[in-house]
Amino acid sequence: MKGRVAIVTGGTRGIGAAVTDLLSEEGVHVAAVYAGNHDAAHALQERLTGRGSSVSVHAGDIGDPGFCRGLVANLLEQHGRVDHLVNNAGLLVENNAYRMTEEEWNAALRVNLSAPWFLAQAVLRPMADAGFGRIVNVGSVTAAMGSPVEVGYGAAKAGLVGLTRSLARAVARKGITVNLVVPGIYETDMTLSMRPEAQEAIKAMIPMGRRGDPSELAWAVRFLVDDRASYVTGSVVTVDGGISMGD
Repeated sequence: MKGRVAIVTGGTRGIGAAVTDLLSEEGVHVAAVYAGNHDAAHALQERLTGRGSSVSVHAGDIGDPGFCRGLVANLLEQHGRVDHLVNNAGLLVENNAYRMTEEEWNAALRVNLSAPWFLAQAVLRPMADAGFGRIVNVGSVTAAMGSPVEVGYGAAKAGLVGLTRSLARAVARKGITVNLVVPGIYETDMTLSMRPEAQEAIKAMIPMGRRGDPSELAWAVRFLVDDRASYVTGSVVTVDGGISMGD
């Protein structure tokens, strides 16, 4: 892993930060992309570089294909390679299905589905030229379970299944694998900020009786980017404590 280069979107907080932490600890240079929380981004960068890891942080709009192409071009210029792409960033747009606006629908698809495609397309050629690449998309149990107030988000995350498998078929003979990990409910700033009764209600839905730790999903990503996962492509790896099995 040492000397490789990874892009991790949403890579400075929550699950993305755990992925950045784990990959950088193993000698990967991680370009952690974030939307706007500069304090969190620079705090993570300072902590990880302080232990000797190589991490850069990049603020930008991943829903903009120009930003995605520019990011990849910059990394190729600086490092000469892009080995791993982890499409982790997500935008949770909640509204009643009757009231969801066109703007909310488009925003959900733009960040959760179009952005992973823009970045994947940008890295495909350099990965193919190198004969090696690992793309890992991060989905959601909402894609399988549905949500009455997350229609756009659920649709976009379900679309990631088709995107993952179509890309996997397109590049399978180029040394590039494309897989999807599906998280459930994790210990993140968002879930910890919920009302205690809401937290308990969600916990009761999880067969394992607890929320996941972000590091647990990071290990699933770590497996999929490993050389030894070279025969795993087009797969959907669910890491949700069993919640998607239902009651």
